[in-house]
Amino acid sequence: MASLRDLGLSEYEARAYRALLRTGATTAKELSRASDVPMGRIYDVLNSLEQYHLIRSQAASRPKKYVAVEPDTALDRLLESKRQELDEKAKQYQEVVDELTTELDAAEPVHDQFWTAAVGDDETVDLLIERLAAADESLVMVAGTPSPQFDLGAVGDLVVEEIEAALERGVEVSVLMSPDMVDSLPESVGRRYMDQLSDHPKFHVRTAENLTGVFNLIDDVEVCIEVPNPLDPGQAFAMIDLKDPDFAADLRGTFEPRWERAVPLAL
Repeated sequence: MASLRDLGLSEYEARAYRALLRTGATTAKELSRASDVPMGRIYDVLNSLEQYHLIRSQAASRPKKYVAVEPDTALDRLLESKRQELDEKAKQYQEVVDELTTELDAAEPVHDQFWTAAVGDDETVDLLIERLAAADESLVMVAGTPSPQFDLGAVGDLVVEEIEAALERGVEVSVLMSPDMVDSLPESVGRRYMDQLSDHPKFHVRTAENLTGVFNLIDDVEVCIEVPNPLDPGQAFAMIDLKDPDFAADLRGTFEPRWERAVPLAL
């Protein structure tokens, strides 16, 4: 059940405001009785409600009287106060994140071998997006067969966003696709990828014959390999992420001559 306490008021403040709505203009002593707020606390409570701009006082009267502002106005003011509080909290958290990012990024990366796998649509997408976001220097994306990465849905949009973010970080992005892969892309997908990215000096797309499989090479030390569903090759079954500089170097060595012979894509 919703409560004024959810918007930041204390129990005594909520009681006093509700009581003022019932009593109309009244004194602190009368309000203490009507609200069950102890007399020893009532002036602090009234001062707090005035700071929230939820009540008005008539200082000319003796004793001083208080009246509640209308509920719609009071709730709007409480909501705005909460929004400002949350905005300030968000700024503080962002400052903490910025400081920690600088501190944690200063640590030397460890290139020990490590691999993990994700199975299922959501887990596969999460792993792919996480690893694309980790690229600092280079990102090679190879797609020889239709892949959910390039579909019309949310996954394709997420990949485009991560590619754009990588380019903003100064990452060199190279995409190699088979002609069949290009032909299988709906026109709208080609427009989305090329219109948003193709003019960037660090974004390159080429095509090559006889490409198979889908993988991403990240900073020449890590490989994300998409495992297709054997019952439906157009759908991903799993994603394997392998951090192995030796394997990544071998893959880069295989990729480079294919890239050199590939044809720049023009849509």
